[in-house]
Amino acid sequence: MLISGFNFGIEFAGGNSFRVPGTSAELTAVQTAAENAGAAVSSAQVVGGNEILLRTGQLSNNQETAVIDAVANAAGVRPNEISPQAVSAAWGQDITNQALIALVVFLVAVVLFLAVRFQPKLAAAAIIALLHDLLVTAGVYSLVGFEVTPSTVIGLLTILGFSLYDTVVVFDKVDENTKGLSSSARMTWGEAANLAVNQTLMRSINTSIIALLPVAGLLFVGAGLLGVGTLKDLALVLFVGLAAGAYSSIFLATPIAADLKEREPEQVQLRKRVLARRSAAARQAHARAASGGPTTVASARRAGGAPRAAARNSSVAVADREDGLPGRVEADVVIESPSTVRPEPGSGATAAPRPGAKPQRPGNRKSSGGKRRR
Repeated sequence: MLISGFNFGIEFAGGNSFRVPGTSAELTAVQTAAENAGAAVSSAQVVGGNEILLRTGQLSNNQETAVIDAVANAAGVRPNEISPQAVSAAWGQDITNQALIALVVFLVAVVLFLAVRFQPKLAAAAIIALLHDLLVTAGVYSLVGFEVTPSTVIGLLTILGFSLYDTVVVFDKVDENTKGLSSSARMTWGEAANLAVNQTLMRSINTSIIALLPVAGLLFVGAGLLGVGTLKDLALVLFVGLAAGAYSSIFLATPIAADLKEREPEQVQLRKRVLARRSAAARQAHARAASGGPTTVASARRAGGAPRAAARNSSVAVADREDGLPGRVEADVVIESPSTVRPEPGSGATAAPRPGAKPQRPGNRKSSGGKRRR
């Protein structure tokens, strides 16, 4: 970017443009004729399928007339069918300044919003990630050499909004996970932020892929295969910017925010408490293991010949070995089911009722003759 620079269009650098009736068959001839007439052609492309857009550097009136005549002869049209347009360098500079002012206002508004919604350090991390997206997109654009047009500026503003949207989603989860950390001391601020990234990782990846698919079609199919030149500047900015924004919101913005927050005295004390708590828990577990004290859960599954003291000392033992259990248990008491219980003949005892049957009282039983005794 610093070496090759940018290829600014006539909207920013000033120059002349000519719209000539023609197709791709006359494109090379029209461009060659304009160059032979003394014009520095910056771009020549077919727009709308039946019109050639020719852009050159700044031309005088005489040079413009000469280029119109040469291009008309090459395209086989009359000179009055060509539509020339001139943009002064001062107007292009004014457009550039207005674009930079809009970018600065956008960044200031973003910083204020994030500082109020979250924290100033999270806003600083988001801006750093945003500048990363700008530098990566601008570097790729400069490396490819595409012309910088108003569509390029629109694409830049679009990717900035997408990158901030993804960053705000991650930061919202970070803010949710870091609430009450100072009182609970269950984890550090950085660990809570890392958990938030893991919780939103698949959502960010899926959103980015869905957004990149139509842009990839616009760039590779529309501009690459079909040769629609008016789409390539916008498509390239969107494709590179969306990919960089998805990367920065996950792997850049949150780590920077965590690094800035971990430097605060409150977070330093929190880290010390968390580490002390974990160290005490580890010492207690080691002491219990060394003294053979009871543990929470122990399994009786051991290698052959291992002693059974660990299973006896444990609070809960899971016996899952079949060789240590008897195959059949002998009992002195016969256990009967309700279906096997019958009333003994000649006795007045009440037998257990059958399942679902209504129990009867001994006084209500009928005699063998069918009459009740009084």
